[in-house]
Amino acid sequence: MAATVSFPVDSPAGPRTTTASYERLGSGGEPLLLLHGIGHHRQAWHPVSEILATEYEVYAVDLPGFGDSAPLPEGVPYDLRAMARGLGSLSSALGLDRPHVAGNSLGGLLALELGRAGLVRSVTALSPAGFWSEAERRYAFGALRAMRTGATALPVPALERLSRSALGRAALTGTIYAHPGRRAPEAVRAESLALRTATGFEQTLAAGRGVRVTEDVPGLPVTVAWGSRDRLLLPRQGVRAKRAIPGARLVRLPGCGHVPMHDDPALVAKVIRDTVRSAAVPA
Repeated sequence: MAATVSFPVDSPAGPRTTTASYERLGSGGEPLLLLHGIGHHRQAWHPVSEILATEYEVYAVDLPGFGDSAPLPEGVPYDLRAMARGLGSLSSALGLDRPHVAGNSLGGLLALELGRAGLVRSVTALSPAGFWSEAERRYAFGALRAMRTGATALPVPALERLSRSALGRAALTGTIYAHPGRRAPEAVRAESLALRTATGFEQTLAAGRGVRVTEDVPGLPVTVAWGSRDRLLLPRQGVRAKRAIPGARLVRLPGCGHVPMHDDPALVAKVIRDTVRSAAVPA
């Protein structure tokens, strides 16, 4: 069941307060924070969070300006460091002491930044943003804008009709899933509406124009995993991630697209579980 939490964020006018929506699953084990990608929502993690909840205390959150979470207060930027600081405050408000974190796309980029700030115990980044060339960035942003335009231009009844057929689901979400036709119609409809109503989409995309990750994430276990059929952020970007973060484990996700949690939830859960367990092993 979803809940909300209030937490402070920094702004030029001083500390402000915002709220985020989240789900908590599991009743024991170490804390694990799950972060979704741009235009998505916490439900992107459902196939994986239910598996991980058998071992961990799982928190899947809607990022500020996405899903059911409020946008950041006026004047607060959606840039990488501000968002990471906000997530650190959110973790504190939830009573989490350096949780493990797993993120996809934008969420993977934020997870790595939380690792650099020393706010988490381990990082699993699934197709993280920021390891692109300029041409690859422009391509990815164009594809995201096209998805957003489709979600906002189509009337809701048309989105519902498209979501009922495999071809329609491919048209709506084929950019991010390797097997969009397998998705449940209600899930495709819900994420199309989440993209349609994402108040933080434009500001987050604008803040990402200058992002190019070159910094290491020292001192904690890091896994970077990439779907072999990622059509949005091409798999070769994983090699750049490994060069930037030499100590990271680079994992290939065969047959998975950009959002692998639905393409192969068991494999994604295993990758996250292996990373979390490695944090308990002395270096």
